[in-house]
Amino acid sequence: MPVDSRRLQGPESAFSYTLLEKKDANAEESILSADMQKMLIDSKQIRKDKRKPTDARPLFLRTGIISQAKGSAYIEQGNTKLVCGVYGPREVQKKSDFRLNGQLFCEFKFAPFSCQKRRSHQQDNEELVLSGLLREALEAAVCLHHFPKAQVEVNVMVIENDGSPLAAALTCASLALSSASIPMYDLVVGASVRQLPKVLLLDPTKDEEWQPELSHDQNNSNLTVGYMPSMQQVCAYVHEGVSNTEDLEQMLKLVTEYCLKVQPIVQLCLKETVEKMLANEGENKDAE
Repeated sequence: MPVDSRRLQGPESAFSYTLLEKKDANAEESILSADMQKMLIDSKQIRKDKRKPTDARPLFLRTGIISQAKGSAYIEQGNTKLVCGVYGPREVQKKSDFRLNGQLFCEFKFAPFSCQKRRSHQQDNEELVLSGLLREALEAAVCLHHFPKAQVEVNVMVIENDGSPLAAALTCASLALSSASIPMYDLVVGASVRQLPKVLLLDPTKDEEWQPELSHDQNNSNLTVGYMPSMQQVCAYVHEGVSNTEDLEQMLKLVTEYCLKVQPIVQLCLKETVEKMLANEGENKDAE
């Protein structure tokens, strides 16, 4: 058996003395849940940022942020700020990645200064997982057969993270793909909700998000959904924590209703982008 010389070795049959203490685990979890809920929402059902439980943060959208990209978008959801750039379609470089249908390459990255704790310049495990979730969600919305044997790159950079970065990335990436004239079945709108034992918090901030080391009891979780409103289909579903079926139905209903409200805002931003593009083309023709 290999021995780790860097640690103090104890008997193989040893165990922690804390396991011998008799504790009421259910009572401790209920106390922690009550204290956590009081920290996030007061007795008048008002959150720290003066929102009601079912209120979302202010939303700001803009396209054409990156001049070198074929399509780009910027989103502000409260203090959560992201930028997305779309490049391609371009030829697939590796023959091993060759497919008859088109491919999506998604990269999700936190800027080093975006979080309270400084992030690395290289992708860590969390960013790799978020990149995979983003790719799986967008593949369901993009018409991949329209650009066979080619690849579209989607790069998302989180400038400031104040909660729900994946939900904001889904909306931002969908808008960037549309501005790049990539064929899509429908727009993707992202939304998230935090479940507490007696209340649901829509669009949670960083402090309100589910944390496994603090919230490990039942009816305490976090749900992120990517929704295609026109097709009424869910293309992304990420659930963390413990919830029963009835609560999950309520959470899903809340986020889908919010996505339906955000859809006209995304469409209006895209409409303004197309009108501006047509106006610039008309000015260029007149100048010639």
